[in-house]
Amino acid sequence: MGKWFDIILLLFIFSSVIAVMMETVPEYEHHKEFWIILEWIFTIFFTIEYFMRIYTVHSPKKYVTSFFGIVDLVSILPSYLSIIIAGTPAGLMVIRAIRLLRVFRIFKLGNFLFEGQIIMKALKESRDKILVFMFFIIVMVTIFGSVIYFIENGSSDGHKGFTSIPKSVYWAIVTLSTVGYGDISPNTTLGQFLSSILMIMAYAVIAVPTGIVTAEFSKGHKRKMAAKFSTQLCSFCLRDGHDKDADFCKYCGNNLHMADKNPRSPK
Repeated sequence: MGKWFDIILLLFIFSSVIAVMMETVPEYEHHKEFWIILEWIFTIFFTIEYFMRIYTVHSPKKYVTSFFGIVDLVSILPSYLSIIIAGTPAGLMVIRAIRLLRVFRIFKLGNFLFEGQIIMKALKESRDKILVFMFFIIVMVTIFGSVIYFIENGSSDGHKGFTSIPKSVYWAIVTLSTVGYGDISPNTTLGQFLSSILMIMAYAVIAVPTGIVTAEFSKGHKRKMAAKFSTQLCSFCLRDGHDKDADFCKYCGNNLHMADKNPRSPK
């Protein structure tokens, strides 16, 4: 039954997100009543699911304040808030913005992505290195942006796009990230030479955070294989990481199979 419920929940999540997207298509905007009915079907289903989770977990407070608990709440709030704010004409744009928050239902899929936990753990473990790297990038684009500003703005044949240092820093960010919009480009020989240096450096810069996260991801994957990492959550403390053959939670001592052994056991 739990497996079937997960399948139905997946279908509802995908359908609700697609409905939010299709509602913004001009050709389908005139089907207003259909979208309203569909939205309330999704809202009622997710509301029931939200309160069922609060009722079944041993620590409702932990669930409500957890990431997925907040996501579950955000997925149902917009519909109810739109009723409350609908009375004021000035709040029409606010209602539209609130209703767009429904797209956050896509985060509910995170409950089904165990490998995503390894990725998040890798990002968490490498956050200090990434913060140092980001500080280095900010310093780099500030220096390059300032230099290109004085080169281009101070030259008679310089490009008019470099009207200020902030705009020049924007150009440096676009160039360093290899996006290359082309809305601002140097026109002097020295400016083009500096751009070439920045573009070559971009290849090395992009590889740094990728290598950091990949290394941590590899470590996490090895730990998972060595410990036979289990996807089962403890129903009491909502934490995972138990051995595959574990019967009790290694954090709080709760019986991990209590629901299987005694389906009618109280909270």
